Amino acid sequence: MAKIVTTAAERAEFDAVLREKYGLVCGVDEAGRGPLAGDVYAAAVILDPENIPEGINDSKKISEKKRELLAEEIKERALCWAIATASVAEIEELNILNAAMLAMKRAVEALEERPALCLIDGNRKPEGIGAETLTVVGGDARSLCIGAASILAKTARDESMRAAALEYPDYGFEKHKGYGTKQHIEALKKYGICEIHRPSFLKKIL
Repeated sequence: MAKIVTTAAERAEFDAVLREKYGLVCGVDEAGRGPLAGDVYAAAVILDPENIPEGINDSKKISEKKRELLAEEIKERALCWAIATASVAEIEELNILNAAMLAMKRAVEALEERPALCLIDGNRKPEGIGAETLTVVGGDARSLCIGAASILAKTARDESMRAAALEYPDYGFEKHKGYGTKQHIEALKKYGICEIHRPSFLKKIL
């Protein structure tokens, strides 16, 4: 699939067209489907079209420092926002895709205002979300509100993994955030798994 490259103006226009048609538009994205450890996070954001922070984009295209600053701006300026999770136990029970959908649904349900339309990053959407939904492949780089959700989900999950590093210092969670880096796999082989690891993700490693 071709890489999606858009300008800030194009991302704003994408949202504006939908906002004019539907009213309140919410962006929804998740973080943490790929790691070997930790909960999966999701965020839902309804931006204020008159007060949008500059620099919103796909969270993976933004440095960690800038993400942290933008996350605070988004929280201050958005009409409303919410962050939700699905636990490691739920990931193991439901599988990671369904757990991510559950976290997204929880994030939307936690919003203080009801959106008329939810823009979901990717090609799958949660069931029973209570609003019209539209999936947007590469949405975090095409829509400001999805980009904002990706930033909140990513920064919240990173913060949780830094906290996990204090409880489980042998694994280096503060560096790799649970992803399957060489350092993480070597630690797994040396120390075994801890409570926040996802056993189903480790079958081919251990």
